[in-house]
This record gives sequence, structure tokens and C-alpha cells, in this order.
Amino acid sequence: MSKLKYRIISINNYPDYSERAIDWFASKWGIDRKEYEKSIYDCINKNESLPQWYLAIDEEDEFIGGCGLIQNDFVDRTDLFPYLCALFVEEKARGNALGARFLEYARIDGGRLGFDKLYLCTDHTSYYEKYGWRHIAIGHHPWGDTSRIYEATTIKQPYPLYP
Repeated sequence: MSKLKYRIISINNYPDYSERAIDWFASKWGIDRKEYEKSIYDCINKNESLPQWYLAIDEEDEFIGGCGLIQNDFVDRTDLFPYLCALFVEEKARGNALGARFLEYARIDGGRLGFDKLYLCTDHTSYYEKYGWRHIAIGHHPWGDTSRIYEATTIKQPYPLYP
């Protein structure tokens, strides 16, 4: 198997991908397109640290993964932010550590944005721990479900993550 070639971008720096990204995230998570549309447009058009959205794009200009940093991920723990959300890697790209790259990328960008910690909600019980995330709480969603909440410190580095 040949090594997968891709690049991770910030939609904020590549707004031409926004419409495709909105549809892609909505299709992966079954969440109304309008939720992604507002958040991705805010990422591009507002001069604020949140939200941020990231994509992995392969050599054929196809999306093979993505995630975001948002204020809250539909959970009652609004005192914790930002949340890493919507992490998804296409099946054809799995096994290439792309999920790990996104987790690191978000932690670095979170540090660049001035945050000390990131949080995420999930039902997974062993994936995130492998990458330094620590289970800290249970969050409650408005529709009655609960999720595990994890935290990770951001990564501060002296050079920019992207041009």
C-alpha cells in the first residue's frame, strides 16, 4: 500500500472550499446543513478565534477528513470550551494516522488562538486516550443522551501552523 498524500487546511484560509465542506460535514454526521453553514460562514467572515474548521484534502482534491473547533458541541458543559467536534476520516483514508494528525493540528491551532485546553464529547472509550486526552466528565445533550467529555492541553509552538 502506498502512503496517502494529503494536506490539512484551515477553511478560514481557503474559503472556496466552504460550500463543499458544509455538505460534506452534514452528510457525515446527519446534522442539519444549516448548523454547519452558519458555523463555517462565521469561521470565514468573523474576526474571532472560534469557530475554526479544518479539512484533509488528497491529491485529487477530495475531502478525506475533517474536524472543527467550536464554542460548544450540543452539551450542557458550556463552562468548557473550545470543543473539538465532527472529527471524521473517510474509510479509504483510515489507517494512515489522519485522526491523530487532526488531534495534534487542533491542539496546535488552539494554542495559537490563545486557548490552554481543548475539550471534546464522544461515546468512544479508548481512542482519544491514546493521544493524550483525559476523560474528565459526563455531558448531557438536549435530546437526553450523554457523552464522555475529554480534555487535552493545547500545544504552544513558536512558528505558525499554516501560511
